[in-house]
Parts: sequence; C-alpha cells; structure tokens
Amino acid sequence: MSRGTQIPEVLLQERGGRARWHGIPVLLRRLYEHSQPNGDLVQAHVVLKELSPLLSSEAMSFVTEDRKSAQESTFPNTYTFDLFGGVDLLVEILMRPTLTTEKKPQMSDDLIKDCLSVLYNCCICSEGVTKSLASRSDFVLFLFTLMTNKKTFLQTATLIEDILGVKKEMINLEAIPNLAGLVQSFDQQQLANFCRILSVTISEPDLGHDDKHTLLAKNAQQRRNGSPSQAEVNQVTILNIPGFIERLCRLATRKVSEATGASDFLQELEDWYTWLDNALVLDALMQMATAEAEHSSAESSDESVLAASPLRQRLPQSMKVVHEIMYKVEVLYVLCVLLMGRQRNQVHRMLAEFRLIPGLNNLFDKLIWRKFTSSNHVLHGQNQNCDCSPEISFKIQFLRLLQSFSDHHENKYLLLNVQELNELSAISLKANIPEVEALVNTDRSLACDGKKGLLTRLLTVMKKEPPDSSFRFWQARAVESFLRGATSYADQVFLLKRGLLEHILFCIIDSGCKSRDVLQSYFDLLGELMKFNIDAFQRFNKYVNTEEKFQTFLTQINSSLVDSNMLVRCIVLSLDRFESQTDDMRVMEMLSECLLLSYLARVENRLSFLFRLINIINVQTLTQENVSCLNTSLVILMVARRRGELPSYLRALREKEYTERYPGCLLNNFHQLLRFWQRHYLNKDKDSTCLENVIGSIFTLSYCVI
Repeated sequence: MSRGTQIPEVLLQERGGRARWHGIPVLLRRLYEHSQPNGDLVQAHVVLKELSPLLSSEAMSFVTEDRKSAQESTFPNTYTFDLFGGVDLLVEILMRPTLTTEKKPQMSDDLIKDCLSVLYNCCICSEGVTKSLASRSDFVLFLFTLMTNKKTFLQTATLIEDILGVKKEMINLEAIPNLAGLVQSFDQQQLANFCRILSVTISEPDLGHDDKHTLLAKNAQQRRNGSPSQAEVNQVTILNIPGFIERLCRLATRKVSEATGASDFLQELEDWYTWLDNALVLDALMQMATAEAEHSSAESSDESVLAASPLRQRLPQSMKVVHEIMYKVEVLYVLCVLLMGRQRNQVHRMLAEFRLIPGLNNLFDKLIWRKFTSSNHVLHGQNQNCDCSPEISFKIQFLRLLQSFSDHHENKYLLLNVQELNELSAISLKANIPEVEALVNTDRSLACDGKKGLLTRLLTVMKKEPPDSSFRFWQARAVESFLRGATSYADQVFLLKRGLLEHILFCIIDSGCKSRDVLQSYFDLLGELMKFNIDAFQRFNKYVNTEEKFQTFLTQINSSLVDSNMLVRCIVLSLDRFESQTDDMRVMEMLSECLLLSYLARVENRLSFLFRLINIINVQTLTQENVSCLNTSLVILMVARRRGELPSYLRALREKEYTERYPGCLLNNFHQLLRFWQRHYLNKDKDSTCLENVIGSIFTLSYCVI
C-alpha cells in the first residue's frame, strides 16, 4: 500500500476530483491505517464497506452486460483500486494472522467475507487481478483454510474457482493443509460446490483446436512428460479421501424436494441464467433470500410482507429445484472425469457399490428427462462450463457419465434391470451361444430397479428427439459405448428388438438431419450394432428396400468419410466373416440379397474407399477424430492380404497416382502413415505380435511398390 500512503491525503483528494477516482485512494489510505497490527479493525471494516459498492456496481454491470465486448478500461474504479494497491492490501489483511505469532485482534467473519467479495469483484472486471492472485501460491493455499468456516465458504469458494481458472500451473491438491479433514467437514451443499473447484484440478488442460491436438504432438508431449500429470496425481489424492465417492453418489442420486410452481421453473430461469454465473452465485442469492426472510419474519408474521420482500420478488419460486440440478451437474462432471482416469477400475467398483446407476434410473423420468428441451445451440466440447441452461448441462453430463461408465467395462450391464438381464440370457440360450462372462458375473442386486433399466429409458427418449437435436449426439455415444468392446450378439439383439436400427436408418435417410456430429455418432452406433450380426443386416435390407433409399444412404456415407468410415470398416469385416460361412443358408441368402454387402463385395468400390481414406489424412493432420480413417484403410488391406490380394491393391494405388498425374502422392503418404502407426500403437506394452507382423508385411510390400 506504499503507493497511497506516501502521497498526502490533501493531494489525493485534489487530484482525485479531477481524475474521478471517487475517493478510492483516500479510502485505501484509511483502510491501511486502521488495518495495521495496532489498528482498529472495526473502523477498517467501516471503510471497506464504503469501498465495496464502488467495485460491486462495476462487477454487476460486467455480469449483466455482454462480457465479450467488455474491456477492462470500462471499469475505472477497479483499475484505480488496484493501481493504488487495494488488491495487495486486502491480501495482506486476510493473511496477516498467518504471518505473525503476536497476539492480535480477531478478525470478524463479516470482515473476511467483505474482503473476499471485493477481491472477487475485482477479478470479475480485471483478468490482470485474477492472474496476479493466481501467481501467489501461498495465498491460493491460504484460501482453502478459509473454507473451514461455513460463514465464509461461499465467498472463498467463488474466489478460488476464478483464480484456478487462470492459473498457469495446476495446483497440487496434496499441498492443501489437511485436505481430507477439510473435505470431510463439508456438508452436502458445500461438497457440491467444492466439485466446481475439483473440476479444474483433476481435468487435463484443454488443448484447444490447434496443432497440439494432433497425435504427433501428443506423442511428443507424452515423451517429454513420462510421469503422471498433475491432474492424474490429484485424482488419486481425491480418491484416497475416505467416503468421498460415496458422498458424491448420494448427491448425484438424491431426490429433489418439489417446490410450489416447480413445473415452470426452467421457463422462470431463462432470463436469470444469463447472469447467474454458477451454482456459487446461486447459493449466495439463496443465502441472502433466507436471511432476509428470517429477518422479515422476526419483525412481522404477515405472509404478505414476506412475499413482498424485494429480493424474493426477483428470485424464481423454484430456486431450490434449480439449485439441485446445478449441484448435480458439478457432481456428475467430477465422477465422469474420474471414470476416464487411470484409477478407472477403482472408481467403477465404488460407483457400483454405492448404487449410482440405480439411483440415476430412479431420477430419470422425474428429473433428468422430465421434459424435452431445445438443444440446438449445445456444443459438443468437453468443457463443463458450457454456455447453456442448467437442464441442458445436466442432461449432457448425465449422458457423458453413461458413456464413460459403459465404455469397455463389464459394469455396463448394471444399466439394465433384472428382467432385462434375464432377457439377455434368454437370447444367448435361444441362439445356442454361451453367455458373455461379464453378464454372468454381474451382481444383480446392484442392477436397476423398476419396470425399465436406464438403457431402455434412454432408448425411449432418444427416439423422440428432433432430428437435429444435439442430444442425439450424446445419446448415440452413450448407447454405442454399451456395445463397444468384444462383440456380443445378445447385446445387439436386445437393442434390435427395441427398434434401434430402424430409428438410426430413419435419422440417416429420411429425417433430413444435417448435423455432421449427429450423423457421425449414428454411423458409429450403426457399425457396432450391425457388426457380424446377420439379423441386423436382414433388418437393414428390409428398411433400405429401394434403390433410391440405398443411394441416399450411400450419399450420406460418401459426404464425409471421416464421419462414416467406422461403418465402412464394420461392413468390410462382416462381409469377410460372412463369406467364410458358406454352409449357412441364411448367410448365403443375405450375401445375394443385401445391397450394402453386394456393394462392398466389389473390389472397385473397396478401392474407391481406400483411395479416399488415404488421401484425406497425413501424419501432420492425424488426430483422435480422424485416425480411424487410417485404421479403416489398414483393415481393408489386411482383409486383402488374407485373400492374397494385397499386391494388386497396392498396384491399384500406384495406378491411381499416375491417373491423377501425381506419382507418389498416395503411396508415399501411406508409407509415412504406416511408420507413424507402428510408433504410436505398437509400443504400448501390449501383446500385438500378430498385428505387428501383418502391418510389417503391408509396410514391406508398400515400400516395394514405391
């Protein structure tokens, strides 16, 4: 605060009048004097209360107006406050008890709250202030100690969240003093809000959409890092806190207390959510409303007086319901991140034990999908802080959780109820095939309750979504994850019997859907549903029963191979298996009748796909999104190799180069892709000897052709 104390107060007042400082430097000088070790903290608080409105008004204008167009220069009070050392002074006041062993006056909770609120308002208006606070690791860790006091929890948590959002280096949760004790001291409401902070500390940083997203860059980054990332270390730290996951499961599945007029709460909230930035702000408003109601009730028992209180006039009636939804968004996000981490199996065991899936199933109709919501503006990114309504965020996080829970894990069968599990067993018995081991091992006491399991409920609402609804993307991903892994005939038939294939084909061919994201997710789902399944191909042939429909289907496939190549791969693999089953009359009939199988049986059509798949990618542009094109091209060549046709395929690639008058464009690119593929996939401590031999032979032949 030396910037203000060394200037005479008279000069500050005189200069401040011309510069429109609104007396901020003078007030800061007085705050400094009263806040010294021998000062008067009561008077310091009085001064701070004079300063606070000057800063909160700017913060409110920033939140209620267009944030993107707002510039820091439009907030002169915040700039002046920081210029004259106000931010540093408040940090010093807050931390002073930890910096000296001398006996000093006890700071009141209200003073601490107001210091935190002013700092938060400064952060809202000035990113520079936020970054400055984030660079002070001692202050960041100190803030966590303030969360033990329930009276200052909201203000502390809000400030921490803002600071961690801009901090360059991820905080190490193990450095927080007595973290386990701190978390265990939280009530359920505090724990839900703490999940917002956790989401920043356990998620890998968003790499954006630049070249860092390429597999080449990721490989280089992994070689540099070697050891687990800070986010992964933090995940282990959190999982080691006794009772943490159990409490999150209880939060995620607890029922919402219905309030008067709750059916219309989402409509009430539309205008409010533009400035209710997060659940913490919502908590603050609820806290204010409750305190105001208590104060009013003490003065008057007249209900009309309570109803007319200014704050309650501005708050929607169903705030508690909104509260609960926003809590669940944060909790589901944290659980989803943990499910995708290195400790996935440990998390799975705990989520099953604490009955997360049955609990969500019981909430599905009453809360999760209680009504249909327009979602045309929903983004598909992984950022949990998407700019959308609470209900949309809640649905997306729910679907992402189901996707992570089901993907390549035997616990996926917990998404069914006991009757549906019995149905899977009956399908296997009828087909005279053994039950999947994971199904046999499923603890049925942990499965869903009620007439329908969670997967069946999801299929029901999926069919009712509008064609271009972004929810379709997440719904299809969640259902696809149930099918991923080792192909299960019973799982496929279970979904076929519920009309899933016809629904997918309607969306692709007849609905007029234009969303590439939705179409990609449906192509991927269709591939998993049809792979090696003769029943699925028969159903396909029955739906796509005209040349016009088939051409429409092909047009959709060809419009973007990046989106549809997984389906192409499925058809190639299925055709290869069916052609080896010539003693089965059903298979032989299908091979002769199915337009799709007949189309891919022709070598010229396979080569056409191969040319395009190789041509749309190169080593520099390979990402997690388009690497499937490389894998599909390899599958086509591996099938050709097994049939002894690989040399002719590679010669066709060379002839295509000469036709295009660009010798080497395909084979040189393919040669580089193969080299990268070997480095990326064959050095991951897995038994891939057979695959490596196949790729090696393709590599050698392609080199010879070049």
